[in-house]
Amino acid sequence: MLCCRPKKAPDSPEPPAEEPPPAAVPAPAPVVQRAPPSPPPEAAPAAAETESVEEPSPGARDRLRESRLRFFREGGICAMSASVQAFDEILQGPLAAYFDASTKIGGDVATHADLVRKAFSVQRAYLEMASTSAAPAAAQLQTLLKPTSDQISAIQQFREKNRASKLFNHLSAISESIPALGWIAVSPTPGPYVKEMNDAGQFYTNRVLKEWKEKDKVHVDWVHGWVQALTALQQFIKQHHTTGLVWAGKQQATGGAPPPPPPGCPPPPPVLDMSQLNVSNGDASNDRSALFAEINKGADITSGLKKVTADMQTHKNPSLRSGPAPFKAPPGSASSGGKAVSAPVSKPPLMAKEGKKWIVEYHKGRKDLVIDQVEMNNVVYMFKCEDCVLTIKGKLNSVVMDSCKKSAVVFDSLVSSVEFVNCQSVQMQVLGTVPTVTVEKTDGCQMYLNEQSVNVEIISSKSSEMNIMIPDQSGDYMEYAVPEQFKTTINTGRKGITTTAVESLG
Repeated sequence: MLCCRPKKAPDSPEPPAEEPPPAAVPAPAPVVQRAPPSPPPEAAPAAAETESVEEPSPGARDRLRESRLRFFREGGICAMSASVQAFDEILQGPLAAYFDASTKIGGDVATHADLVRKAFSVQRAYLEMASTSAAPAAAQLQTLLKPTSDQISAIQQFREKNRASKLFNHLSAISESIPALGWIAVSPTPGPYVKEMNDAGQFYTNRVLKEWKEKDKVHVDWVHGWVQALTALQQFIKQHHTTGLVWAGKQQATGGAPPPPPPGCPPPPPVLDMSQLNVSNGDASNDRSALFAEINKGADITSGLKKVTADMQTHKNPSLRSGPAPFKAPPGSASSGGKAVSAPVSKPPLMAKEGKKWIVEYHKGRKDLVIDQVEMNNVVYMFKCEDCVLTIKGKLNSVVMDSCKKSAVVFDSLVSSVEFVNCQSVQMQVLGTVPTVTVEKTDGCQMYLNEQSVNVEIISSKSSEMNIMIPDQSGDYMEYAVPEQFKTTINTGRKGITTTAVESLG
């Protein structure tokens, strides 16, 4: 028996099937309440269950939002480079802990942290630009780096303006290490540069730990957050920018004036007019004929020479033997094979502080040079000073005298050492303590010690005329010469050598 099915109307196309939503986006659709078409009595409980569906909880909504963001990033709809994403992890990880602790401490630390937040925001924008741009020209690079430089300067100036702050160690810890953000202009070792800046601030972070470890744990968390942020920054550079900032795009970086267009090709040389050349083959042939004619004369070829008379002969006329002296090149000229002696370079005197380093150079005849308000991590570098006396007040790390003549340095105490290199006739006097004195390639060095510095260690090499002045009980100085001559002998059985100082008895 045949069963006839009703045919569909040709003008009523079949509705397209709905595409299922992507599996990666668990977006909950709103619950639609539909009235069941006269359900049987046993289906009533199922309808009741449909009506009892609740809205998603706030935690579920957050997870939904995160899954949608992950979908967009993985799908490339608003994708960021791996470098920028890794930098965001630093901002949301240890750096966020530093910001939270700064807010809890408050005061100058919180204000300082706001400047640090701006600096890291500027750096993130710079990294995002580098991920989509090509490397800019050198002139444009300076313009692009200016926002980062300005933020670092603002952070350091805040410390200088608040030296009387009770949290000065906190401000100094950040100011000494914030130049780590300048790694974007360092090549080829940006990672070690960040570590160096992190170590530069360690002196003050240790002070913070020592002062607040037993008082308030928030300050300890503050230190750990900042140190871990710089450590994470170093690891980030090692993974994504090992030898320098990577410019991964092809677009022109914005923020500075575009480089000038390259110069055009030089114009072609002018076409030589061959019609103006006057080439005469006849003259050349005539010259050759005259030459061969002279050669063919034989013995008569010397008939045209002048005869040397007796008054022209030197062995018969001694007066002709004394002529002008041969030319001699002056010493130091290029023709004599020696190097030209250049005049000494005269530069203006300078006394300035650059970071942790005091620079004193090119001073002459100054007996009143004074440096005060030094810190324990400071270094004083004295270069090419002549007939000068430098007085340093306070305790600092070390002092270096390089290429100085007839100069002296007076200081209180040093943490490390005082060093003399390539000097002539120099002196030093310590009023407190100094662990080590180093003398290298120096002729004439007088070292005045006191009762507190008699345990000093003196290391010398390639130097002469070195004397140590030690005070006695009456206050007078006793002079001891540092040996300059040494005797070396081979031990018995050829087992090593022994070197002893030789005293001069003359």
